[in-house]
Amino acid sequence: MHLLAILLFNFLGVWGADFSEAQQLAKQNHKLILLNFSGSDWCGPCIKLKKDVFESAEFQSFAESNLVLLRADFPRLKKNQLAKDQQSKNDLLAEKYNSSGKFPLTVLLNEQGKVLKEWDGYQPSISKFIFEIKQFRL
Repeated sequence: MHLLAILLFNFLGVWGADFSEAQQLAKQNHKLILLNFSGSDWCGPCIKLKKDVFESAEFQSFAESNLVLLRADFPRLKKNQLAKDQQSKNDLLAEKYNSSGKFPLTVLLNEQGKVLKEWDGYQPSISKFIFEIKQFRL
């Protein structure tokens, strides 16, 4: 099952939820990590960013070749709550990379987890967003 998760995480543009796996994939494939902090059921700009940018064909095509995608989601509705283990992992990511609690916040990291760039809020231009990421290409 672990191998299947890694394959999906790596090749299908799927957003993972485990930083260790993301970092391992980034190192293996010499990719950058794009970490997105989202409130999937309460944050309007988060939902719009996911739909308009992250789910676009242009972004998906770019991400497949260049990024390991990682999402730290913080849903509020009881029916959408994550497993306690995942909540703990997301809390640790937030402590390290989003201590101010901004939503949405997207952070570009290198293989070692060093912050290269942050985007606070909704990014309306997919091409500009991709261009800014390309400035840090490994």
